[in-house]
Amino acid sequence: MSQSRTLSVVVPVYYNEGSLAQLHARLRAVGETLEGMGLALEMVFVDDGSGDGSRAELMKIKATDSRAVIVCHARNFGAFPAMKSGIAVAVGDCVATLSADLQDPPELLVDMAARWLAGEKFVIATRSSRDDPPATKAFAALYYHFLRALVMPEYPEGGFDFMLVDRIVVPHIVNGPKSVNLNLFTYWLGFKPSIIPYARARREHGKSRWTFHKKVRLFVDTITGFSARPIRLMSLFGLATALFGMGYGIWVVSYALILGSPQPGFPTLAALVSFFSGLIIFMLGVIGEYLWRILDAVNRKPEAVVERIW
Repeated sequence: MSQSRTLSVVVPVYYNEGSLAQLHARLRAVGETLEGMGLALEMVFVDDGSGDGSRAELMKIKATDSRAVIVCHARNFGAFPAMKSGIAVAVGDCVATLSADLQDPPELLVDMAARWLAGEKFVIATRSSRDDPPATKAFAALYYHFLRALVMPEYPEGGFDFMLVDRIVVPHIVNGPKSVNLNLFTYWLGFKPSIIPYARARREHGKSRWTFHKKVRLFVDTITGFSARPIRLMSLFGLATALFGMGYGIWVVSYALILGSPQPGFPTLAALVSFFSGLIIFMLGVIGEYLWRILDAVNRKPEAVVERIW
């Protein structure tokens, strides 16, 4: 069967020295299956400033497999910029993204490719379950709950990182906004997803670099990048507070006119001032996040810097 089309798989790499050899072996096996389906396989690995031996492992892969493309960032820019750098370099008729830690099975690429060949433009692998630490599960559940409540109610409940898109989707991703949740942005584009459920495996290689700080930053970027509801909720709360203050003021004046000066209420006053001062500072912080996104969108700072491509 002639191979007239290519599937490119983009793999962001960050401190994944221990899993790369096994990942490449499994991708080679996937490539053999894809050959029988009339598809060639391109593997685009993006080293996002790893400080371990990941780059050396990638060069070993490149030396033994001409289908491998190695993209090296000048420093660590994050998983989503790494994905965009790899997608921009990929030449395939369809492009998939895959984590390097082997928690997502590369073998699902075969099913994804079959659905693409059947005409699907957007295929996602959603987590039906995950073998992760309790804290990771709890944060993920909370994150996706707020994402569905504030941004996109129809978003998959367990979320997804593993996806395949048709070539027509690629320009929208590459030319999309900076500092954005790339998976959510791709879903937001509107292409109807074909969904493949799977069980996310336990991490067997290395230590996750997905720190609590990065998780919080992702949460803030997701909410402020796709939803105006925080601003609207602040406006509604401000209106409710103003009405409450007006009512309280009327009560104080009425009390003074009818019964004389009210009793001293310093504790109440101090509590109200402290509460609303803190609330105002919080609201200013939320507004600042939106203003920062505007600045980040209009400045000319690159989202990532590619040092070299092999």
